Amino acid sequence: MKKFFNFLLLLILNLFIFSCGSNSGKNKSDFSLKIDGKTTIVNNETLTFSIKNDQQKTVDSVAVFIGKDYMSSSRKLDHIQLDLNKAKLGNQSLTAIVYYEGKKDSLKKDLKILNNVAPKIYTYEIINTYPHDVEAYTQGFEFHGDTLYESIGQYGKSKLRKVQLKDGKVLEEIKIDEQYFAEGLTILNDKLYQLTWKEGIGFIYNLNDFKKTGSFAYNQSEEGWGLCNDGQKIYKSDGTEKIWILNPENMTETYYIQPTTNTSVKSKFNELEWIQGKIYANTYQFPSVAIINPKNGAIEGLINFKGLIDEIGNKSSLDTNNDVLNGIAYKPETDQIFVTGKRWDTVFEIRLIEK
Repeated sequence: MKKFFNFLLLLILNLFIFSCGSNSGKNKSDFSLKIDGKTTIVNNETLTFSIKNDQQKTVDSVAVFIGKDYMSSSRKLDHIQLDLNKAKLGNQSLTAIVYYEGKKDSLKKDLKILNNVAPKIYTYEIINTYPHDVEAYTQGFEFHGDTLYESIGQYGKSKLRKVQLKDGKVLEEIKIDEQYFAEGLTILNDKLYQLTWKEGIGFIYNLNDFKKTGSFAYNQSEEGWGLCNDGQKIYKSDGTEKIWILNPENMTETYYIQPTTNTSVKSKFNELEWIQGKIYANTYQFPSVAIINPKNGAIEGLINFKGLIDEIGNKSSLDTNNDVLNGIAYKPETDQIFVTGKRWDTVFEIRLIEK
């Protein structure tokens, strides 16, 4: 009897599960989505797609999304045209939600959206130089007023410090627990936010005394690389092609942009800095900094810092794979840009020159 009861219970459970499907009561959609043309497209082009309705369902409307962003609605199914100039770039999904007969079906296709223009190329001029601690494995670098704040990495050697630019004097410093590898930092509303690399956690400090006031977990991203902010939102790189947009109220990852040129989607962006409405991001292990539009991810400029490492005094003692360019700091009050590298003995004030 007990075996029969268990069998009956299992049968009822299976019937319940399989009856709770889509709105149509079937796993297979009544519609299919077809992109009319190539799936790699430039953002100044028009995307055209059609929805096949083999079952001749009565369709009320179609809502169209690129990623999470609503783009338009349509009542027709053939040759729907979509202007991409406001779409986010990179590897995206085209989603069409078909509303019909009191139900809805969601259709998706992969899409790659490239920028319509190549990045501008910049070189640099050295304006001034300042001393930098050769033991500092720089991961985060940011000004607040006239004072530099620096996050220093490596397990067992990670630190958070306040530094005087003119002579490199350490004004204040705390050590990070040896289980953490410190990464990028940013300052917003008198709070300092600091990432860790693979530990999936970031720390929040009081800016004035470095007292830890909280922490936050990573959500969809697995690693922490760089941070910056625009005064309202925080941007976080994680080593992939994504730069995440964080809500500073709870540090949740609300969405992301993908840095993209006219030819491809890029990755490995490390230290970040917000400069005049753009994200400046250095590419790990490369002497270059990308200038990224935060609205759609377009890489609008590339700064070539090749040769800058030749200007430091301790180049011969560095590990060429790890002790690389990684530190961008901006003083908005005076419109000054500063860069350095991991264990470099010099901080450079530079001026950009468009080639």
